[in-house]
Order: sequence, then structure tokens, then C-alpha cells
Amino acid sequence: SGYQRPREQEFSAQNVPAATLLEVIDKTKTVVETTLGQLGDAHLTEEYPEQVFGEPMTTEFFLVHLTGHLAYHLGQINYHRRLLAGQG
Repeated sequence: SGYQRPREQEFSAQNVPAATLLEVIDKTKTVVETTLGQLGDAHLTEEYPEQVFGEPMTTEFFLVHLTGHLAYHLGQINYHRRLLAGQG
């Protein structure tokens, strides 16, 4: 997709309005859906272009990793939601 992650900005941004967060989430969903929709079996078995863990891996392996990573963060969000709602 050509997406370049602004990692430093993601972790340093403060007081981001809810409307801005929702807009970013919507854009992210669109990019993810479009990108995944274009991936075929051949793409999944190709080497992922970056060595995220210091060694080569397939695109499929990295997508499985990202799924687990997302689940971890969703658990964090749910935990904080419960704390704020007084259910934690």
C-alpha cells in the first residue's frame, strides 16, 4: 500500500480529540481491508520485505503475529475500559 508508519508521532501525540481518533481508525480499516483483499496465496508465502524480528519471515507469518499483537492490545483496551467504568 505504500503506507509509512509515523511511529514516533503515534507514541508522542497527546490530547488527541476523539473525532480525530475515530477518523484515523476509519482510514486504517480501509487500508487494511483493501490491502488484505489484494493479497493472494502467492503473496502470503513471499518473504516479508522488512526483518521485524531480525530474521526473514513470510508475509503469512507476520500477519499471524500481527493478529496476536492486536488481540493483546484489545485486551489492554478492555481492561482500561473496565477500570474507567468501575468494573475492574
